[in-house]
Amino acid sequence: MLLLRDVLVPVDFEPASYHALAHARELARAFGARLHVLHILEDTFALPAGTEGSVSGFPHLRRQSEEDARDRLNELLTDEDRHADANAVALIAASPSAGIVGYATEMQADLIVMGTHGRTGKPLGVIGSVAEQVVRTAECPVLIMRQVASEGRVSSAATMEAPPPATGLGQSRS
Repeated sequence: MLLLRDVLVPVDFEPASYHALAHARELARAFGARLHVLHILEDTFALPAGTEGSVSGFPHLRRQSEEDARDRLNELLTDEDRHADANAVALIAASPSAGIVGYATEMQADLIVMGTHGRTGKPLGVIGSVAEQVVRTAECPVLIMRQVASEGRVSSAATMEAPPPATGLGQSRS
């Protein structure tokens, strides 16, 4: 039996991610699952090793960036989302894909629903680099909502990538 308890949707404040959010919201409601809306801020606050000084010395910049992103995420949540205990999270990570997969693993996501821009110069239908990395490294299934770049609109086409059956949707957690 298909069981969803936690649905994660990464949002980068672009149209493809809003489309993914709409689908993730519908899935969460249909399954009575908790919706987690996540934004990853790339860690531009730390300078390479050996560099004199560091922006990390300004923790208020990190906090402010996280708070701003969290406020934008909260604006995306509906009253129904809030009533269903949806979660808006902004995190700083070394890369968006690492942050998404790390958070999904930590909160034991049953499904990641994410948009892709298709801006990599690859043929239409090939997913973007962040989405591709998430598909390759996530422990849970990933539903990709692709954007049709040539028309500038989001397609309703989706690609579902799942890990081997040992970590599939229907498994219960220990």
